[in-house]
Amino acid sequence: MNRILTGACVAALATAFAAEAMATEWNVSLWGKRRAFTEHVEKLAELVSEKTGGEFTLNINYGGLSKNTENLDGISIGAFEMAQFCAGYHADKNPSITVLELPFLGVGTLEDEIKVSMAVYQHPATVADLARWNATLLMPSPLPQYNIAGVGEPPRSLAEFDGLTVRATGGIGEALTLVGAVPTSVTSEEARQALDSGIVKSIAFAPHAHMSFGITEAAKWWTDNLNPGTVNCPVVVNTDALNALSDAEREALMSSIDESMQHYVDFYENETMAKWWPMLEEKGIETISFDDGRLAEFREKAAGPVAAKWIEENSARGLPAQELYDLVIQTLNN
Repeated sequence: MNRILTGACVAALATAFAAEAMATEWNVSLWGKRRAFTEHVEKLAELVSEKTGGEFTLNINYGGLSKNTENLDGISIGAFEMAQFCAGYHADKNPSITVLELPFLGVGTLEDEIKVSMAVYQHPATVADLARWNATLLMPSPLPQYNIAGVGEPPRSLAEFDGLTVRATGGIGEALTLVGAVPTSVTSEEARQALDSGIVKSIAFAPHAHMSFGITEAAKWWTDNLNPGTVNCPVVVNTDALNALSDAEREALMSSIDESMQHYVDFYENETMAKWWPMLEEKGIETISFDDGRLAEFREKAAGPVAAKWIEENSARGLPAQELYDLVIQTLNN
């Protein structure tokens, strides 16, 4: 009897170990804390686990696996299987997707941002660009147009941006340079400290980040319609890890992207923005609006020159830069 029980136990243990060995767990490197910016990744993890009965899981980690500026490097060496990063953190590593950070592109909605991002992500030049890091672009983290919150006297005209220190990255930073501002590219997690210490007087962020990183606790004013552009922050996966998935696991992952993106948009519009406007009023943050004439000045001064420079520089490095830029404009116009 003991031998029978022992044999049964061994068989059960062997089955358990086999099931555990078959299960797939991916580590996901994010940063900060759970917020609107990460809701699509959280939803993706939930859906993948549900569809595979818990046999494929995404272990989401906020800041414990890598610095946000080093997530693409971590993906390249397989330190983790999935990560989020922002193109402007290291434009030289991912020049193809920096086209999406050019100023005043005319992106109006989060749906526009998703559509244009996916068009660029699927372009062969972009695929090849990210392949250098053993990375496959999975989905964007669509952000509304950035606006600037700050301390001190607010800029009410183009001339008053002259000398304004601002945390801004990518094309937004370049555009603000052309109107006389002085941008610095500290990371989102360092932004509040930079503001408090006087390194900068203002921060360019999307609304959720102004709240998540405490900028609204210090800011005295906010530009509600400058809309100079936004950053592009994709979710990427290690290509080897993606290729190693079973057909069922891959299907569970890829078939969950659309629903995860819709969840993100719904959350941003129904949760984040619903809190944003009352919070501005509650904290007495002054809203600075620019009339059409002043907005046209910004576009004339910044948009064309920054785009032309981007096309010239990236054509020289072998990218079909004009083609990528035209793809963005055509996608938005359609």
